[in-house]
Amino acid sequence: MSSIALVGNPNTGKTSLFNTLTSSYEYVGNWAGVTVEKKIGSLKNGAGKLIDLPGIYSLHPLSRDEGVAAQYLIEETPEALINIVDASQLERNLLLTLQLLEYGKPTILGLNMTDVAKARGIQVNPEALQAKLGVPVLPLIARTGKGSSQVLSAVAEPANIPAANFHLDYGGIVEGTLASMISQLQQLPGLPNLRWVALQFMEQNPVVLELLKKRIDISGLMLLCDDCQTRLQKQKLALTLPQWIRSVRMDYIRVVCAAAIDATMQKPHNLTERLDSILTHRFLGLPLFILFMYAMFKTTFDWAGGPLSDVVDGFIGGPLSDWTNSLLQAIGASEFTHALIVDGIIGGVGGVVVFVPQIFILFLMISFLEDSGYMARVCLLMDSTMERMGLNGKAFIPFIIGFGCNVPAIMAARSIEQPKERMLTTLLLPLMSCSARLPVYLLFAAVFFPARQATAVLAMYVMGVVFALILCKLFSRYLFKNESSLFIIELPPYRMPQLKTLGRSTWEKGKGFLRKAGTIILAGSVLIWLMSYAGPAGVNVDMDHSFLAKFGGFIAPLLEPLGFGTWQAGSTLVPGFLAKEVVVSTMNIIYHAPDAAGLEGQIASVFTPLSSISFMAFILLYIPCLATVGVIKKETASWKWTFFSMGYSLVLAYAVSLVIYQGGRLLGWS
Repeated sequence: MSSIALVGNPNTGKTSLFNTLTSSYEYVGNWAGVTVEKKIGSLKNGAGKLIDLPGIYSLHPLSRDEGVAAQYLIEETPEALINIVDASQLERNLLLTLQLLEYGKPTILGLNMTDVAKARGIQVNPEALQAKLGVPVLPLIARTGKGSSQVLSAVAEPANIPAANFHLDYGGIVEGTLASMISQLQQLPGLPNLRWVALQFMEQNPVVLELLKKRIDISGLMLLCDDCQTRLQKQKLALTLPQWIRSVRMDYIRVVCAAAIDATMQKPHNLTERLDSILTHRFLGLPLFILFMYAMFKTTFDWAGGPLSDVVDGFIGGPLSDWTNSLLQAIGASEFTHALIVDGIIGGVGGVVVFVPQIFILFLMISFLEDSGYMARVCLLMDSTMERMGLNGKAFIPFIIGFGCNVPAIMAARSIEQPKERMLTTLLLPLMSCSARLPVYLLFAAVFFPARQATAVLAMYVMGVVFALILCKLFSRYLFKNESSLFIIELPPYRMPQLKTLGRSTWEKGKGFLRKAGTIILAGSVLIWLMSYAGPAGVNVDMDHSFLAKFGGFIAPLLEPLGFGTWQAGSTLVPGFLAKEVVVSTMNIIYHAPDAAGLEGQIASVFTPLSSISFMAFILLYIPCLATVGVIKKETASWKWTFFSMGYSLVLAYAVSLVIYQGGRLLGWS
């Protein structure tokens, strides 16, 4: 089966086209760095596999995700390429295009975002572009699917796509050196286009250098490059060899753009620039972002999410429980089976499912901000603050993704160029309030802060970000000294998100929560119920004499200074390591709550407003869930850093909860 690689700059619409051509769905966002590893799907017409590579500006990788693309082209050599370019930013995109054409494989140029270019008064002539580059040029609008059928038809037979026969003259000195290098490389089987490999070697592409080092002695090639550099300098050219190669390409790109682009009608100030003058304003930008976030939380938890959750709770605690009881009685189910299903499964899983409407509304609003292009601006706004703490604004992208789930957020940190900042971001991401913690916040906010639920929940999110920044400052000063920083981010155009895209994005974010409800939370609820049902004295024992009570009693004394030193509270924390959602399902089982109102009444009798804040802070900060720990190990390739992330978060959680509770008591709070 043939393989076709989808390549392009970040945020040019590659993943949108991938979803259309393969009938699959991968995460799409209107910002750079969405794809952090190659995605593989089968083309609709069965012509072969389509590989969506991470966005890159050139074949010289700056970050780990860009390295994935360069590595693939070196080691796996696809049968054909689809190069997606942004018609509104054509000059910048063509630098990668020329490098891909020199790769020599059959290539199709997808001229995407023609609607954006037209809105800006930019006209691109596909025929002129095709004449200059020598490959088929197909206009398209990937986000709506327009033109994608032509692309699919073109790749139906990859063998019929004309091979890129592109040859750029780099001048006599460089061309002579290239010929000598190619003669040395001919001894190596399995390499792609030898001229392309030689050019990438001249540009000091680290992926190419590493590959050749493993196979031959590259000292001869290095001598040829040094000699070429010396001869260039003798001609009084104040450029290094890589700079000379880039300058020749840029000269040709300007020739191509002059022939293919008509910018005479280009508008001096488009909508994006007018909005940016307000939303990225030096003084207004951050206050507006905070206002947007507050409105988002208010809508999620008060205006829309709360009433919907009440409807779900009424159904679970009313008709669903009644129907289940009637059915179990009708079939003569045993007392054990009856209790397991009603108290264990419905009580445990139902206590978490109640919060699904609010979680999905939150994901919908985050998806809207992402696809509109606003989130990329937030990274720019946060750059100065985060730089003072040891990171740059690009790390804010994984932080935002972490509000959904910490696992994909840690994987998204691959798009950060510097190893130091990538490691810092990975270690700090578990402090972001993922959707798994949200049911805990909602439960306690509804009990103790009913008039200010949105504010209470927002405070938890802000607390996580604040502690992440503080620890970032400490870690960067004492653990990662003297490492440089680089901030490069794509600012995409603003656009109105499509309902279909919003729906799919929201579903992709939220379905993981539902999947957990049917697997981890279900299994955890059954296990917790069994531990509460049995004890040293046998089965169907009083809850206070169950295995669960014994288990929670071991750690209860340690939690006493934090304000929640009961075996019930202790019993929720350890299973919470598997998945934070299990905390609420465990409480539902322990307190035999028939519905959310019943659980809230039990919580109000055990906790106080002060101890509830302490408990929420502990849930926010303590050990990451098992899945997050696993991905930290995978991304850092180090048990040392994995155990460090678990250890510091547990110590931080205990210290913060201790200060909140004991400090509040000293101030006379309750």
